[in-house]
Amino acid sequence: MVLIHTSRDVTATLDSVWNVISDIDREPEFWHGTKSIKNISKTGNTVEREVVIAFRNSKCREIVRLDNKKSINIEIIEGPIRGRKTITLKTIKNHTTRIDVEWNIRLTGFYGIFTGMIKKHILKGTEEALERISEKVSYA
Repeated sequence: MVLIHTSRDVTATLDSVWNVISDIDREPEFWHGTKSIKNISKTGNTVEREVVIAFRNSKCREIVRLDNKKSINIEIIEGPIRGRKTITLKTIKNHTTRIDVEWNIRLTGFYGIFTGMIKKHILKGTEEALERISEKVSYA
């Protein structure tokens, strides 16, 4: 398993941050490792979708669960990457929100030989996504 954890404190209210990150169709705008999204079904706060990722334009199938103003839980159930990505929000001060991102994934098939390289790439991509989110909510 590959475990990755990073966080960022953002000068914005929890509501502002939630409004940006919970619009999961905008994910490619912030998470550049996500090339495109095709929603398959939506029931309440749960979305099943197909995602094309930057790694060799591979397709992944995901189940996304939104826990209002608390977290986004993404279960990656098919594709070269399997596991979970969890984004959690917490108010630190009045206008400061901490965004925590945790990946708990494994690479399938021959992709496993690239684990070290992909782990570094995912960490860097996550940090860059948090920077883009921070810039967006700072101006919201």
